[in-house]
Amino acid sequence: MRIRAAATPLFTPRTVKRAQARERRKALAQTRRQARSAAEEARRAQHPVPGDDDALLGTGPVYPSGGRPGPAAARGGKVKLPAHRVTTAVAAGAYPFLAEGGLGAQGLLIGQDVHAEAAFCFDPFELYGRLAGFTNPNLLLAGVIGMGKSALAKSIALRATCFGYRVYVPCDPKGEWSNVTLQLGGSVIALGPGLPGRLNPLDAPPRPPGVSAAAWAGEVRKRRLLLLSSLTRTVLGRPLTPMEHTALDVALDAAVNWAAGQNTVPLLPHVARILNHPDVLTKISGEVAGRLGDAVFDVAHALRRLVSGDLAGMFDAPSTTAFDPRVPVLSIDLSRLNGTGDDTALVLAMTCASAWMEAALSDPGGGRRFVIYDEAWRVMRHQGLLERMQAQWKLSRGLGIANLLVIHRLSDLLSAGDAGSRSRALAEGLLSDCSTRIIYRQEHDQLAATGALLGLTGVEMRAVADLPRGRGLWKIADRSFVAHHQLHPAELAMFDTDARLAEN
Repeated sequence: MRIRAAATPLFTPRTVKRAQARERRKALAQTRRQARSAAEEARRAQHPVPGDDDALLGTGPVYPSGGRPGPAAARGGKVKLPAHRVTTAVAAGAYPFLAEGGLGAQGLLIGQDVHAEAAFCFDPFELYGRLAGFTNPNLLLAGVIGMGKSALAKSIALRATCFGYRVYVPCDPKGEWSNVTLQLGGSVIALGPGLPGRLNPLDAPPRPPGVSAAAWAGEVRKRRLLLLSSLTRTVLGRPLTPMEHTALDVALDAAVNWAAGQNTVPLLPHVARILNHPDVLTKISGEVAGRLGDAVFDVAHALRRLVSGDLAGMFDAPSTTAFDPRVPVLSIDLSRLNGTGDDTALVLAMTCASAWMEAALSDPGGGRRFVIYDEAWRVMRHQGLLERMQAQWKLSRGLGIANLLVIHRLSDLLSAGDAGSRSRALAEGLLSDCSTRIIYRQEHDQLAATGALLGLTGVEMRAVADLPRGRGLWKIADRSFVAHHQLHPAELAMFDTDARLAEN
């Protein structure tokens, strides 16, 4: 009887009516569900899941490890939605809370990312090799007067010293960096008429480890010749002839040999003295074709300006200070040369100061350093300085240098020379070798040139035209940010360049 009762629902004779058959099928399904539920409860009783109160109490739905059964269970990532294409304007309204991910928290705190409303940090050394398209640590900073670009440059310098970076300012034409340098424990070298400071641009930098004495002597000689050529070309306002190059070569070798015999360092007056004696120059030139002494009168008078002219007393004696690469900040104050209206004296002084500062920049073991060219628009019209800057830009990665070029507007790069000239190509090359471009507000008549040089979009150009003070567009590789620079009250007092305008 017991077996017949269990088997009755499983057998449906054909003579059974449809309603009875339907009821028996429902009974069969219910029996199967009860059997599965009983088996699952037995399994859960033997292996309870921690934290599963329903499982421990034996109530609530329980699904197998593979997930809920059925075609709409969304197991194994099988849910596929059709592609949805919208414009950027619609996407901005549909997803209003999405923002740029930022650059991370590594590096110097600059201020606030305006769009993401988060902290904006930047460090060119940390981004190199980590950010796609970031090929070099050099920076360009452009903005009209009064928008805060000088405060940003000084803030980067101050905060970089907190990370152990060193800062060099090879040219301070307005003397604004002296206070910052002294408060940071750095050194200021003030050059100008009547000042005691002296720099010998022919000083030999210390030989790096691993370089032979002969190889280093050849490198020092090449640097000295490049310096002499730049000085004379700047004063003459034209390229040097082949015989003038040879004369500088011969005169420099003679001056170095004489200084070595006297156990002293070669100076510019030694080279100028040999150039001013044509017979001596021709005699020591040996088998060089032609009389060098008759072809170098212009070169001799050009160097005389540094020895006996308006720049006398600055570069014609041994250096009064030794270059200390351990100081956090080093700036060269050339504000005494800023009142004549002629940039030639400033360019000559900067050329000599840059050659003297290369003693530290050429040291690969000198650590990470920032080299800041403030008011660079004044010196970008001189080819000699552009060539020295280009060499420094190209070697920035190997030497661990981040060059910061500070100008007013992007059209300053176009004023370096005529279209197709070498000076113009050098200036545009500096822009190409800057992976970071920081653009503060530009005048409306400069937007076209700015957009063309930087490849700005229409949205970015409109943003640049309306940026308030302290806010700039940061173009870092292929990414764009609008960051607001924030200053501590102590920094604001230290960097204030409008103090004289606020005086009663």
